[in-house]
Amino acid sequence: MNIPFIKYSKLWLTIGSLTVIICLVILVLWRLKPGIDFTGGSLLEISFSTTAPTVQAIEQQLGHKEAIIQRTGDKGMIIRTRFLTEEEHQAMLQKLRSSFSSTDSSVREERFETIGGAVSNQLRQRAFWSVIMVSLGIILYLTYAFRKVSRPVVSWKYGLMAVIAMIHDIILVLGVFAVLGHFWGVEVDIAFVVALLTVLGYSVNDTIVVYDRIRENLLHRSANDFAGVVNNGLNETLTRSLNTTLTVLLPLFALYFVGGSTVHYFALALLIGMASGAYSSIFIASPLLVMAERWQRRA
Repeated sequence: MNIPFIKYSKLWLTIGSLTVIICLVILVLWRLKPGIDFTGGSLLEISFSTTAPTVQAIEQQLGHKEAIIQRTGDKGMIIRTRFLTEEEHQAMLQKLRSSFSSTDSSVREERFETIGGAVSNQLRQRAFWSVIMVSLGIILYLTYAFRKVSRPVVSWKYGLMAVIAMIHDIILVLGVFAVLGHFWGVEVDIAFVVALLTVLGYSVNDTIVVYDRIRENLLHRSANDFAGVVNNGLNETLTRSLNTTLTVLLPLFALYFVGGSTVHYFALALLIGMASGAYSSIFIASPLLVMAERWQRRA
């Protein structure tokens, strides 16, 4: 069965455009909530042998007005605060233990991280430039890979359309995390940037599979019916794309549900981005290529 994907190109692109616009509005209104990797400060994660006390009880004992306290399950707590020296760290830990330890309950330190302002600023800059450089590298690579296919669409447009689809996936992930940060205090850190870069690669990889089949078809068929060639390429790669996506998403679901709090949102970012990558390669990247060919013909 030949599914008429390209016939409904305007519908798919309208849905994609609305998704991007909504996510951009959310990002402008609420922004991402940066973690200590980007703001500097200290993070202390503790666990209790019994049910953890309330956030208010922790706040009263600590006396750090700027501290942000977040529960992790029934027995865990994450405390984010200003930069702490090792002496201040030990003093905080001792105060928590003396206040909440008893014969039936104990307080255990799970992790302690600290980062200075200068390092966090450097990480922000490197994260930004890493995304820019990856995007440029993808355009250059696709321009080279499709250099023998210059009809009816020039090779660099394959790279440009793949990057536009990739931007859709990234903005969707950013929008979702802006919502999570605004309502549930979810922060983004270096692991989140790693997830974004992984999504970049996966999104483009899925698009290249489709584009490569289109390229092969163009080498053996007339380019007069470019929309038909693209639609055939989509149908020929559909099963492979769905199977590949499913095999990637299944372990990510497992990681999300049983991986623990430290990788919970890392896995969530990958789940959203890779599911969106499978969608965009079919419903955004390929229809955009057909529209580019139509605009080129009219020019």
